[in-house]
Amino acid sequence: MTAATAGGGRPLIGITGYLSEAAWGVWHQSAALIPQLYVDAVTRAGGTAVLLPPQTEGAEGVLERIDGLLLAGGPDIDPARYGAAPHPRTDRPHTLRDTWESALLAGALERDLPVLGVCRGLQLLNVAHGGTLIQHLPDHLGDEGHRIAPATYQQQAVTILAGSRLGRILGQTAKVPCYHHQAVGRLGTGLTATAWSVDHSIEALERPDRGFTVGVQWHPEADPADLRLFAAFVRTSSRKEDPE
Repeated sequence: MTAATAGGGRPLIGITGYLSEAAWGVWHQSAALIPQLYVDAVTRAGGTAVLLPPQTEGAEGVLERIDGLLLAGGPDIDPARYGAAPHPRTDRPHTLRDTWESALLAGALERDLPVLGVCRGLQLLNVAHGGTLIQHLPDHLGDEGHRIAPATYQQQAVTILAGSRLGRILGQTAKVPCYHHQAVGRLGTGLTATAWSVDHSIEALERPDRGFTVGVQWHPEADPADLRLFAAFVRTSSRKEDPE
């Protein structure tokens, strides 16, 4: 528990971020950044967002200071991490980010720190438990239904496992904003699939032996009208009893 939550303040939610080329003012250079949608969702849910940009060391110290870990979306995970050769449509490796986030996740799981994985975050959760990924869904499904156009979310219907943590938060069905071309292949050890799209792609994972370890393949931050998942995550991170 951080000083903030111990004193009744807002829980500190660490959000992993990009290391990418960006432009502002007269500058165009490498920058650490995160879409504002994540920050808005966390703050509206009652937390304080803290950016955790990719770096070479310091994960243990970070985990001592935050109350919850949000693994944000982003580029594809290096297929070498799950023993696969890269597909032609797979992003080039982002080794620093993969290594940094893997260290954060391992430490968070060891501490039973609340974890919410979004899109790439769900995929990292699966890979960290020995699972694999489908590198390009259209090869398996025959269509681009999960990523219809660049920078365009597609509303998808999902069915959620009754009795799961996600089911208690969202109910047994939901419409969610999707934008991904990869998905869970072989399920990681110790994880449970808890939501599926109409084409049977896995859309959510949980680790039942942890207080709050949930990954969703969709982008809940892109639906500001529905804060239920972020609210449950932040509430658990505040160390208050979670009524969900």
